[in-house]
Amino acid sequence: MGEISVRAGGAAGDGIASVGEVLSKSFSRMGLNLFGLNAYQSVIRGGHVWFQARASTERVHSQGDGCDVLFALNKDTVDIHAPSLSKGGVVVFDPEKFPVAADSLPAGVKALPVPTLEIARKYTSQSILQNAAGLGASAFLAGIPLEILQGTLADSFGKKKGDIADWNLGAAADGYAHAQSKTGAHDRAIAKAGEPKLLMTGNAAIALGAAAAGCKFLAQYPMTPASTIMHWLAAHSVELGVVVKQAEDELAAINMAIGASYGGVRSMTATSGGGFSLMVEALGMAGMTEIPLVVVESQRSGPSTGLPTKTEQGDLNLMLGAGQGEFPRAILAPANAAEAYKATIRAFQLAEDWQTPILLASDLHLSENYMTVDRSEIDLNVDIPSLYSVPSNGHEYKRYQYTPSGVSPRSLPGQPGLNWIAGSDEHDEKGHLISDVKSGLPVWVAERTKMMQKRMGKLTGLEGATDPPALEGPADAPLTFVAWGSTVGPVRDAMIGLARRNVATNLLNIRTVWPLHAKPVDEALGRAKSTLLVEANYSGQLGRLIRAETGRAIPQRLLKYDGEPFYPFEIMAKAVEVLGYGRN
Repeated sequence: MGEISVRAGGAAGDGIASVGEVLSKSFSRMGLNLFGLNAYQSVIRGGHVWFQARASTERVHSQGDGCDVLFALNKDTVDIHAPSLSKGGVVVFDPEKFPVAADSLPAGVKALPVPTLEIARKYTSQSILQNAAGLGASAFLAGIPLEILQGTLADSFGKKKGDIADWNLGAAADGYAHAQSKTGAHDRAIAKAGEPKLLMTGNAAIALGAAAAGCKFLAQYPMTPASTIMHWLAAHSVELGVVVKQAEDELAAINMAIGASYGGVRSMTATSGGGFSLMVEALGMAGMTEIPLVVVESQRSGPSTGLPTKTEQGDLNLMLGAGQGEFPRAILAPANAAEAYKATIRAFQLAEDWQTPILLASDLHLSENYMTVDRSEIDLNVDIPSLYSVPSNGHEYKRYQYTPSGVSPRSLPGQPGLNWIAGSDEHDEKGHLISDVKSGLPVWVAERTKMMQKRMGKLTGLEGATDPPALEGPADAPLTFVAWGSTVGPVRDAMIGLARRNVATNLLNIRTVWPLHAKPVDEALGRAKSTLLVEANYSGQLGRLIRAETGRAIPQRLLKYDGEPFYPFEIMAKAVEVLGYGRN
């Protein structure tokens, strides 16, 4: 297997994200599999930010554990990241800015001085051009052909052609040539592997999936890490025929989406935990009125503002209980960009079929990081039929008619003879409210009971329509991981690493968090020889849900709540500990 990881680091405002994006696009154009980790802070200037582009001829599921090339724009980057360099690794730096002593680096790691500022001054007084020079040197070490690098750089400037584009192309070529003249390519330098692959973030995949599913209205208030869903759909709104509305707050956003859906338009809203906290009352209204709605909840570290640019899976309890009272919902948990695309389409299908809110559980690690996707995984020929066709039957139309499935005939507002009331109060089959003078009377007490049973009965259908848990890996493995969402990625990489050490493991991937599919989960855990729960939260929220629904506890847990994603080595170390390998 060919694999290399290139890491760039500096301060906020140094253009690190742009460097990482160019590296990621270049690797994907070489036909390589890629995972790009963008680690940043919530400041405009200062602090420390970094990006890692991990490329491989085989599929990769996470950022990996270390790096082979480190492009350092400041001394802090060397101090922080040099210990992560592999044997034979290279630090790219400008000695005019700061020194790097050879004896300060780990054994086997080399320093490559590159005069990035001197190269930049050949073209302009703007020091930011140093990035292109250092990028060129790093690209040579990684094995990226110069023509691919320059093609990616040229495309990144879009309409901004002219001197700025030419300067960057020249500086990149100079940095590339300097590295070529001073050293050979890295021992792990990677070669072109085939046709270019698609490259997208989880948010771009969600936005693309929404468009493919026929979403025509997005109402959203920008909140990290969900904001780029709105950015992507707004940028493509004209060609896709999607109306994008930036609301004044999250309360307005979800109510706008509900209103659009009430009018017959497939609609969506997206937010993070803080914004979702504001949406829960309206979510309950969508549940009561049985209006289709898709909500993306991209989790970040809480509570309150927490760590706004760091990841977590701490909102599962919130998603399960959002909205007062009880109403049916589904919570889908994709693990990567390809799954996010498909899960978004499925969310719209479920919302349409079961006339209830559907939640898509993402998080910063999935939403904002880059992943390659095989073209075969993106099917744009999606057909989700509308379910509005209701024959007119005058005043006998029962919008909330009792049916075996709990799904009632739905019409568009304004159709002759098919008018209906979408009230937030409890109602009868025609939508007439029973919450005031009628509540408490025996006949209406019975009506309330039947209407609750009708709505909640949809959970049975939702369970049958959603993906059950998937067991990945050898069925008789001595250890079963249990995980959901983006945490599945590093678990998959850890399984690969353990297999190379002749340690067999498997993974129970909970693709639909709710309804839980309790029976197959119970059966899988019953067959497991030992289990390890892996979650990015403090209390093991999925583990608690599994215990509540199946009675099975998972005592061995690896929980992380520091805002950082899981790394495969952490999971591998815990797996070895649980299995007892190495004990006397």
